[in-house]
Amino acid sequence: MATPLRIGLTGGIASGKSAVAAAFGELGAPVIDTDLLAREVVEPGQSALAAVVAAFGPSVLGADGRLDRRGLRTLVFADPERRRTLEAILHPAIRELTQARIEAINAPYVIIAIPLLAEGGRQGRVDRVLVVDCPLELQRQRLLARDDETAAGADAILAAQASRAQRLAIADEVIDNTGTLEALGPAVAALHRRYLSLAEAAGRPTL
Repeated sequence: MATPLRIGLTGGIASGKSAVAAAFGELGAPVIDTDLLAREVVEPGQSALAAVVAAFGPSVLGADGRLDRRGLRTLVFADPERRRTLEAILHPAIRELTQARIEAINAPYVIIAIPLLAEGGRQGRVDRVLVVDCPLELQRQRLLARDDETAAGADAILAAQASRAQRLAIADEVIDNTGTLEALGPAVAALHRRYLSLAEAAGRPTL
């Protein structure tokens, strides 16, 4: 079975990736959210969770035996070495699960939401990159409103991510999300038609 065209969907935090992914889903495109897969690979009993506990100690577990994601994030956020250790554990597990999900899909194309695609590089993981773009200050405003972040916390999160220029440099397509959610619809519909056409030209599965 031919695999679908792989569209890597990325963008900075609070740029609107989830809204764009949902809009593609409403048009019938399968969507793989690697943030959700990141949760799956650290469920109790998974080897990745055991590796995280071995690397960071049992304090990263809650009373229910599940990963304390907020506590772990606080532990590694300000320590690049610890963050690299965590990524070395989680990223291979997430990539393996992503590939398994892709291979199970029979569709012209699939949207793969990868928040840190610009940071990790394409590396053959996707065929095209779609960047959801908006100015940094707008990201900051949305982050403060959405996550009840402090200004300092929001700035630290934004500083830890790839820059807007770095994301745009890897883009094949860009969606401008400076406007309303309603304005995303026509842009997503146009890209849906484009990806169907590209998939057909590449001999990928048809609807």
